[in-house]
Amino acid sequence: MCLNSLFRNRYRFLVAVLFLAAFGLCVAPAQEKAAAPSPAVKIEIGVRVPMRDGVTLSANIFRPDKAGKFPVIILRTPYGKNSASQFGFGRFFAGNGYVYIVEDSRGRNDSDGTFHAMHDEADDGYDTIEWAAAQAWSDGNVGTFGGSYGGENQWMAAVSRPPHLKTMGVLVSPPGPFYNIPFQYGALTLLMIDWSIGTTDHVGQSSRELGLDRAIRELPLVTIDEFATGKPIHLWKSFFAHPTYDDYWKVVDYERRWDKVDIPVLHISGWYDDDQPGTFRNFTAMRRLGRKGQKLLVGPWPHAINSVTKMGILDFGPASKIDLQGTMLRWFDRWLKGIPNGVDAEAPVRVFVMGANTWRDEPDWPLPATQWTKYYFHSGGKANSLSGDGVLSVAPPRNEPQDKYDYDPADPTPFIMPVSSGQIGGPDDYRSVGERKDVLVYSTPPLEQDLEITGPLSAKLFAASSAPDTDWNAMLLDVYPDGYALRLNDGVIRASFRESFEKPSPIEPGKIYEYTIDCWQTSMLIKKGHRIRVHIASAAFPKFDRNQNTGHPFGMDSKMQVAHQTVFHDAKHLSHIVLPVVPAKANK
Repeated sequence: MCLNSLFRNRYRFLVAVLFLAAFGLCVAPAQEKAAAPSPAVKIEIGVRVPMRDGVTLSANIFRPDKAGKFPVIILRTPYGKNSASQFGFGRFFAGNGYVYIVEDSRGRNDSDGTFHAMHDEADDGYDTIEWAAAQAWSDGNVGTFGGSYGGENQWMAAVSRPPHLKTMGVLVSPPGPFYNIPFQYGALTLLMIDWSIGTTDHVGQSSRELGLDRAIRELPLVTIDEFATGKPIHLWKSFFAHPTYDDYWKVVDYERRWDKVDIPVLHISGWYDDDQPGTFRNFTAMRRLGRKGQKLLVGPWPHAINSVTKMGILDFGPASKIDLQGTMLRWFDRWLKGIPNGVDAEAPVRVFVMGANTWRDEPDWPLPATQWTKYYFHSGGKANSLSGDGVLSVAPPRNEPQDKYDYDPADPTPFIMPVSSGQIGGPDDYRSVGERKDVLVYSTPPLEQDLEITGPLSAKLFAASSAPDTDWNAMLLDVYPDGYALRLNDGVIRASFRESFEKPSPIEPGKIYEYTIDCWQTSMLIKKGHRIRVHIASAAFPKFDRNQNTGHPFGMDSKMQVAHQTVFHDAKHLSHIVLPVVPAKANK
């Protein structure tokens, strides 16, 4: 894998290209309709919106060019309100009887103040919603819209309970701060360095004319921002000042206040969305709280949802791409205009099953018909690499020797990326990674019939390490008859965070601990003749930072040491992965 090609100019385009890729996808349908006469739209550029502390934010406002009061849709973004895609949205929604407001986040682009990621979004979102509701052109019904950071900031505003917020359209939203970004079960999502640099104004060029491909290998980790740009980046430094779930994170963790939200929400994500867990955690939380009007829509997409019909070797067919503009319009028509268009009568869950290449409507998530099936790890003590003897089976182990490997942070197990610009991971071929001795490989025999896996994935690992802290990674793969080992999804847990994000604790070298690894979600029909495979390792670099195995304060020094790892699978230590198997009769 060439890290130079991976990181070349990433921090220059991440905040623009990635976001515009995710939302520029809706511009095309609007352009197709441009030939037909469209209602006149009035556009106001750079309108100042006052916040409670006296700071004013800058917004573009698109509204029908006629007298009257209209419902309002608001998108708040740190990525720039003046993009072509935002003008496309504005004209589309205003042409359909809405006021559309796109606003620069505090301290970004034309807005005043200082950008302090996540920390001002609750108040600023609340104030923007209530300001919009009070304008002469507003009928008082306000909805919000946006994705990625623009999805997360919707939740932050919603838990503050602005009285005029009636609904949200939330796309690819990150979850709470320790389930994905900036941390995932204790491990730092390393490409937050991109985002930290990209959302910092006037960082200039690297003082050494070096890119992030070199910087991410530097230690100590806390200073790689300075290595890459020549200047300290406040957001990056905050991760090291607050590496645990302390008050700094609690105040922006909207999941702590889910119970404050009681409005209809459209939750959208993709099976290869980099921020995938937020969508599922939010949807299931709202359903658990009994909130009506919740809809989950998941397609075979990367973080830039609905942008492709192919990823890697997978071709999902033309039906995998939807009319996303039309979907959003129907949602807002129902919940902001009160039009009885049947949205609330539809199945609450709509997912695309990869492999079968079909959309399916379901009553809940996880699917009620799911058969939670444990696939246990087996070996004769030599599961290392593809040439090892690791086996994956529904039969539990009895008396089997443990598997061992050495994890060296100076030569970390790689994570393959990107599938496309700005995408952290996809359905890549992990054969080359599986050839490494620091990867334990467990595979089933070729399947005798098709097997659908749709739902959450989790691995249970009984393991010991020679180090006071280390990482455990698990990955699920669909292995083709020709050997192509297609990544479905993966997860990580930092050993010291096994019991608490708030109060991590070291492990005792040599002691066996039980770890649960959240591998997110997937939906795939694994075909007859394919095999199911699990990789166990202690790094996924550069998706996550390298655990240096020392137990020293996070990111503060350059010392590294090799960890001697042991994975147990016997009658007392049933290491396994739990797969959400959907019986054939349930998916017809």
